[in-house]
Amino acid sequence: MARPPFKRRVAATWPVRPTVRYSTQVASALRMETLGGVVMLLAAIGALVWANTPWASTYESLRTFEISPHWLHLGHMDVQHWASSGLLAVFFFIAGLELREELAHGELRNPRDAALPVIAAAAGVLLPALIFLAVTAGEPEAMRGWAVPTATDIAFALAVLAVTFTSCPAPLRAFLLTLAVVDDLIAITIIALFYTDTLDWTSLGLAVVLVVAYGVLQHKNVRSPWVYVPIAVLAWYFLQRSGIHATVAAVALGMLTSPKETPDGRPTNAERADHVLRPFSAGLCVPVFAFLSAGVGLGASQLGAVFTDRAALGVIAGLVVGKFLGVFGGAWAAVRLGLATLGEDLHWHEIAGVALLAGVGFTVSLLIGGLAYTDPSQFERVTTAVLIASVLASAAAAVVFRRRVRVRARPD
Repeated sequence: MARPPFKRRVAATWPVRPTVRYSTQVASALRMETLGGVVMLLAAIGALVWANTPWASTYESLRTFEISPHWLHLGHMDVQHWASSGLLAVFFFIAGLELREELAHGELRNPRDAALPVIAAAAGVLLPALIFLAVTAGEPEAMRGWAVPTATDIAFALAVLAVTFTSCPAPLRAFLLTLAVVDDLIAITIIALFYTDTLDWTSLGLAVVLVVAYGVLQHKNVRSPWVYVPIAVLAWYFLQRSGIHATVAAVALGMLTSPKETPDGRPTNAERADHVLRPFSAGLCVPVFAFLSAGVGLGASQLGAVFTDRAALGVIAGLVVGKFLGVFGGAWAAVRLGLATLGEDLHWHEIAGVALLAGVGFTVSLLIGGLAYTDPSQFERVTTAVLIASVLASAAAAVVFRRRVRVRARPD
């Protein structure tokens, strides 16, 4: 049986053309991500439709239904919280696997090759946050959501890229993928550092011990999932109890999963985990989270409230304007200063399209929004703002990419 494709196993692609094997693996993983983006989009549309029918109250009852067995000692957890803390842990475990794969085999193994997407990603986090803070200046409660417009939704972004840029060059896909994995790492660091109010040090210590044990077993190349699953679940549980968002544990476990080749050529631990969990993440976990988060009212009064709310306006400005300026400006500055090079198969117009596409924020943006705003009405306005910004960013990127399709189709 062929090894499952690993999204990031691709050689450096901006100055160097990727190998055939790596290109095939990237393309296969892209198809999975694109399909996941379509499923997530359908889930979000379903939630929007339900939330704007006469039965909207049943939707709200579903996502606020509390499942909090006292013996778990996790406090009040409703269905939406289980989705954001539990199901999204699988999504972030995959992100950790991807980051480890980048460091071992992909663009991040060579600092100079990694410079272009890394600098673009960092600037693409900084500029939206600054724009958001400028828009919400003077309103401390609104300013809590400064990190909402910093995240890019890779599944949605890849779906838009696949549909609108059919002749997309492989290096551009690799640039977007690497940009996204660095973006995810920054986002999870922000969640750990800035959205943790109280700490239970005993639970945190137990979580750290379990994560270290997982890493040691991976280093020794223990292969049985029956050893790792209980450790991972307990690490998730104790980190959730500690007060730090449990998705941080998922990223750490993903990064510690071994990508070492086996002497007999069997799939690595990382490849096995990716093969099993990626379809589960893309086909169930993320769509369910999207369904439970995207259901907002779209009546005239609700939309009017969005455009008079400074936090919501900051999100729209950060995602649509800040992401473009940050990603494109960061990439341009990196090349201009000699810190990185632009591959011969890339064009600045295409980098501009990806910079616009980076404004598609959904999964992580909504997760951070839920952590920043505990008031349901405020969170609903911010959610609506994320949806509006994502539509605007997608439309703008589509215009750029469709033009590039025509340009690339012209005979030399």
